[in-house]
Amino acid sequence: MYVDVHCHLDMIDRPVEEVVENARKKNVKAIVTQGVNPANNWVVLKIAEKFKEVIPALGMYPLDCLNLKDEEIDAELDFIKKNKDKVFAIGEIGLDLKEDSREKGFEKQKDVFSKFVLLGIKLKKPIIVHSRKAELDVIEILESLEAKKVIMHCFSGKMKLVDRVVKNGWFLSIPANVKYSQQFQDVVKRVPIESLLCETDSPYLSPDKEFPNKPENVVESYKKIAEIKGLSLKKVEEIIEENFKKLFRYIAEDKI
Repeated sequence: MYVDVHCHLDMIDRPVEEVVENARKKNVKAIVTQGVNPANNWVVLKIAEKFKEVIPALGMYPLDCLNLKDEEIDAELDFIKKNKDKVFAIGEIGLDLKEDSREKGFEKQKDVFSKFVLLGIKLKKPIIVHSRKAELDVIEILESLEAKKVIMHCFSGKMKLVDRVVKNGWFLSIPANVKYSQQFQDVVKRVPIESLLCETDSPYLSPDKEFPNKPENVVESYKKIAEIKGLSLKKVEEIIEENFKKLFRYIAEDKI
């Protein structure tokens, strides 16, 4: 089976039923869709209730947290705790310096990120991490909190930081745009396949530079990994599935 460990089903401008069915036809058996704020987290849970392939991750996007009061963030942490039996991962969480600066809101981002990492550790859930332009900061926080079950989503840091991610026993998820992205191709070359997962980040990062991207395109990640590693597609499929199961051991049989 194929697995998309990071997408945003509710952001794809297509009926969810159509998107999931098309993924199903491509043998994509697990689709981890991310929550990014309180309203979105609720939607993610509702979508997951309808489709056995959909695995919900609830979190707080770093830029979204800047628009919320502390009590609203605390309320969302409580919401996730109350729904812990329905939540399979904590994500998307992290830090972002593309549209922000270290002088404006970054300390709040770090505080909120730390709270959600600690929640993931407490609930024993995988943590799915966004780290745009703040890769070192993210790694240092995760290390200081002794996080173990970590997926670095679309990690674009320097190769010495990629090595640090692997050394920590964390996973890197490779998006479908690895088909043309030299950055992600270099990561695949450098990292043991036992440390890799695949994603689409739908509706973004299409392998064919089209919009919207969709979970069915996660197959392109597998194909490029197979090409770079000199392995059969079937072998890559099997290894990635095992990597996924190492993190998501507790998923019910009706999910995969």
